[in-house]
Amino acid sequence: MSKKSFIGGLSSLLGENPKPTKKGRGRPKTQTKKITKSSQEGTRENETRATFIVNEELLDKLKAVAYWERVMIKDIVDRALKDSVYHYEKKNGTVKPIPNKSGAKTK
Repeated sequence: MSKKSFIGGLSSLLGENPKPTKKGRGRPKTQTKKITKSSQEGTRENETRATFIVNEELLDKLKAVAYWERVMIKDIVDRALKDSVYHYEKKNGTVKPIPNKSGAKTK
């Protein structure tokens, strides 16, 4: 009895190498926004990265809310920040931009 060689694998037994027809998953990576800060890389339009220090217990609760709502944590934080600004503006009027030292308005 001779030894059989399986070096070619299953494709050598089938006789041909099928070309993959599957395209990448998700939407194509097209970015049309202008990146002005490194914190904007890899984010959507009108988004940027920010780092905050939060209470661990509060963060655990935020993660749980995101899990049960089946949304991302950033969506829960976004909603909470919008609610906070809404209540501030309701009480104090429109939020005024922070003036810089030269007196010109900032974004």
